[in-house]
Amino acid sequence: REPLQHLTGRAAFRHVELAVGPGVFVPRPETELLAGWAIEALAGLDQPVVVDLCTGSGAIAASIADEVPGARIHAVELDPAAHAWAERNLAGTGVDLRLGDMAEAFEELAGSVDVVVCNPPYIPWEAWESVALEARDHDPHLALFSGDDGLAAMRVLETRAALLLRPGGVVGAEHADAQGEAAPAVFSVTGRWTQVRDHHDLAGRPRFTTARLAR
Repeated sequence: REPLQHLTGRAAFRHVELAVGPGVFVPRPETELLAGWAIEALAGLDQPVVVDLCTGSGAIAASIADEVPGARIHAVELDPAAHAWAERNLAGTGVDLRLGDMAEAFEELAGSVDVVVCNPPYIPWEAWESVALEARDHDPHLALFSGDDGLAAMRVLETRAALLLRPGGVVGAEHADAQGEAAPAVFSVTGRWTQVRDHHDLAGRPRFTTARLAR
C-alpha cells in the first residue's frame, strides 16, 4: 500500500512535475481545481500578490508560478520535512518560501494580498479508521488531521486570510467532501466575507470553498 508516487519519486500536478516522497503530502488531482480557481482569480491583475498557506510539496505555488509569470508568490509550510520537499520543487521559481506556522505568516503583507489559497488538513481525528492506508500510513499526519471536526485549520485560515487580503481580495480552501456546508460556514458566520461559495470536484463532490473579503 505504498503510494506509487513514493516509488517513482514524482507526482504530476497541472503542468508541473513535483518531487515527492516520505515526509510530504502527495498532491491529489482534486487540488488541481483549487489551483485552477486561484489562477483564474489572478487573471488581468498586474503583478498580483499570492499567498499559499500549508504549501506542502509546493504544488499550488509551483503551478501559479508556472501559469501566472508576473505573480509575486509567497508560500509557507510548518513541517520541516515537507518544507524541504517544497524547497526542491520551488527552486528557481521566484516563490518566497518560508518555514513556519500559517497563523503567524507574512505579517508584513497584511492588507496587500490579492489571493490566498490553501489546502489545509481537514480530516477529523475520529475518522482515523476510515482513512485509506496509502494516506494514513504514508502522508504526514500534520497534513491530514485537524481537530475533532476537521475544521481547526480552516478556522485559522479564515482569520489569517482576513488579515492578509486587501479589501475585495479572495480566498480559496480545499475541504473534505462531507464539509460542503460546514467549511463555507466557517467564513459566512464571521460577517467578514461576501460571495461565499462552495465548488464541486469532477466527481460532483463538494471540494473547495471560496470567499471575498468585504470592502
